[in-house]
Amino acid sequence: MSSLIASARLSVLDRSRTREGFDGPAALRDTVRLAQQVEALGYHRFWVSEHHSVPGVAGSAPTVLAAAVAAATSTIRVGTGGVMLPNHQPLVVAEQFGVLESLFPGRIDMGLGRSVGFTDGIRRALGRDKKDAEDFAAQLDELLGWFTGGQSVHPQVHARPSEGLRIPPYLLATGEGAGIAARAGLPLVIGDLRGRDRLLAAVEGYRRDFRPSTWSERPYVVVAGTVAVAATEEEARRLLMPEAWSMAYSRTHGSFPPLLPPERIEALERSGMTAKERGFYESGLVGHIAGTEEQVADALETVVKESGADEVLVTTSTYDRAALLDCLRRLARIAGLSAEAA
Repeated sequence: MSSLIASARLSVLDRSRTREGFDGPAALRDTVRLAQQVEALGYHRFWVSEHHSVPGVAGSAPTVLAAAVAAATSTIRVGTGGVMLPNHQPLVVAEQFGVLESLFPGRIDMGLGRSVGFTDGIRRALGRDKKDAEDFAAQLDELLGWFTGGQSVHPQVHARPSEGLRIPPYLLATGEGAGIAARAGLPLVIGDLRGRDRLLAAVEGYRRDFRPSTWSERPYVVVAGTVAVAATEEEARRLLMPEAWSMAYSRTHGSFPPLLPPERIEALERSGMTAKERGFYESGLVGHIAGTEEQVADALETVVKESGADEVLVTTSTYDRAALLDCLRRLARIAGLSAEAA
């Protein structure tokens, strides 16, 4: 176990990916079951995500799913990675998290993102527009004000039961997100392991410009990314294959499909991929932290050392649930999280 890895918290983000042969409800139940398994392994927090009208992703209502996860667990922190604030009214988001914190006090995280529905049709269905993302800083200020009682947009309105609660907010960084997090004095979640130079530059700027706030006295950096660890390099590669193929297919066909078993993808590798599909697929296999326990330990140590990360948020989307659990167990063992992991 590396002392650097041990100094950083280790957490999990699950995107409720659907798998071939299993429907969306099964994916959501899998997410809740994974949270229970992750808790037993000693991970610090478990987050769920928000996607709308994506065929291969079942997680469309993160606060609802977070409630199910929190109810099925007892000690692990639970939150969102994240609620896409431009898709919602800040008051509604504040109320939802206020209810979560009231039901599960001291265990809820409010992870927030800047993305708005990614197609015109989704944005229209949500009643949103691309320009809503441009007002993110103001939306964030209003949201936080519902908890402190300091919002001035609707002075006669109070968020119940949220006002007075202190639910830790985290900002997912995309584009200017790191700067907004620094100015607001919020912890930063940044996922760009495939662009290490951009990640380090963003983290440096965040720490330089950070302003202490009621939410955080000092900068706090969560580095997020795909991690795949297995007994061999080849087995780790097989963990990455389903997501890499799903992304390649979506970029060439315009539809994001459920995850396929590695065996199906290996057959496609031999004879069923177009040149364009193969290019996207092979690109999707590189740039992640993947390999044996020793290799992953070394790579994580480098990431934590270079970025000074306080926490690593791991996401691994693969078809085989047993292989996924083995991956997370090995990762927990690397970090010395629990006796069960060992």
